[in-house]
Amino acid sequence: MNTPAHSPPSPFARLLSRLAPIQPAETGAVVAAFFLFFFMWSGYFSVRPVRETIGTIIGRDKLADIWIVTSIVSILIIPIYGEVVARFRRSVFLPAAYGIVAIVLVITGLSLRGDEINLNAGKFFYVFISVVNLFLLSVFWSFLLELFDRNQTKRLFGVIAAGGSAGALMGPFISDLAVPHIGNSGVLFFGAALFVAAIFCQRVLLNVWSGRTDATNKADDRPIGGNPFAGVTIILRSPYVLGIALFVVGISCVNTLLYFEQLRLVEEHFPDLKNRTQIFARFDWIVQALTVASQIFLTGRIAEKFGVKALITFVPVIMIFAFAGLALSGSFAVLTMVVIGRRAMEYAFVRPGREMLWSPLDKETKYKAKNTVDVPVYRGADALSAQLNNWVAGAGFGIAAVAWLGAAVAALWGLLGYWLGRRFEDKEKLQVEGEPAR
Repeated sequence: MNTPAHSPPSPFARLLSRLAPIQPAETGAVVAAFFLFFFMWSGYFSVRPVRETIGTIIGRDKLADIWIVTSIVSILIIPIYGEVVARFRRSVFLPAAYGIVAIVLVITGLSLRGDEINLNAGKFFYVFISVVNLFLLSVFWSFLLELFDRNQTKRLFGVIAAGGSAGALMGPFISDLAVPHIGNSGVLFFGAALFVAAIFCQRVLLNVWSGRTDATNKADDRPIGGNPFAGVTIILRSPYVLGIALFVVGISCVNTLLYFEQLRLVEEHFPDLKNRTQIFARFDWIVQALTVASQIFLTGRIAEKFGVKALITFVPVIMIFAFAGLALSGSFAVLTMVVIGRRAMEYAFVRPGREMLWSPLDKETKYKAKNTVDVPVYRGADALSAQLNNWVAGAGFGIAAVAWLGAAVAALWGLLGYWLGRRFEDKEKLQVEGEPAR
């Protein structure tokens, strides 16, 4: 993104530049992206506690099978998405995606009205929101990788990610307070309204994108074209992209092992459904409260000083020790701290670092291969990890065995993160020297 100084910076721009590494000419794009992420992620996280409550009703054993369905839907959506990217302009399909989510939330909310949850509607909602959250997140970052160059991604992605964390703090916080009064269906209606707000923010950001003056990177809103299945072939022929896919598998496995233990303990401690929704909402906003300050003040500066390698490596190392502590104690309090700490560090450091890994690559890779990795690969790993967790629990090994398994996965995850960080640095050097990244 070109950042010429056409006029003296406003007081607001000067204030932002003091708080975070934002140049005055970047203010409009950063603010628009911040609020787009804020409303999108607030909408998702406001309804996420409803999903988790439905998960406790379905039960851990059956939920593992639901995750298989989720992974199948994730695979089926990729050729559809590839066809949309190939045929439609980003100015059309990006806002439309938020509108579709808002409509589905309203319809689902109408079907869940009353004290009893319609289980079929609940299962549909569980699968839908589990697929669409990764899909929307992937498309959001793909667009930002077009808008900002590789140097800007290091400085700005942490700040923009803070918009998502602020939204993910507000959404569940309001759900926590409101669900006793408006019920689970009301929470879904509230989430739909937030996605409508995201449509307007996306339009503003698209206007910023189309208004760029950089002759080299002039905004191009034409369809990307190509094969809708190109994402799969790109992953298979590129060791670097395949490495990112395996890194995502590591994230998924660690998350899933903790997720099922969390469901089990919440189900045991909170029999009332509204109380479960409240506790899941509380987990979410506590995580985001810990995350947002780190993203504004630390992520960009760490990436600039120590590189992407540091962002994606040190969290897996910490998780090795966290899982070991969980294996030795096995208590609800320790599990809560590990779950909250893992999620906060992932949002603050791993997620922005993982998105930066895509910045040296071409447009088709950023949209098609990235979405393939972020949705079906992620959800496929979820499904396999869920079945593995069920097997470990069914064999009677208990939480200690799950925790030691998580520590081993975290060690492999960290080694892969270090390798990817080194490869990213090599690709950056190639781009500086004018050679294409592969």
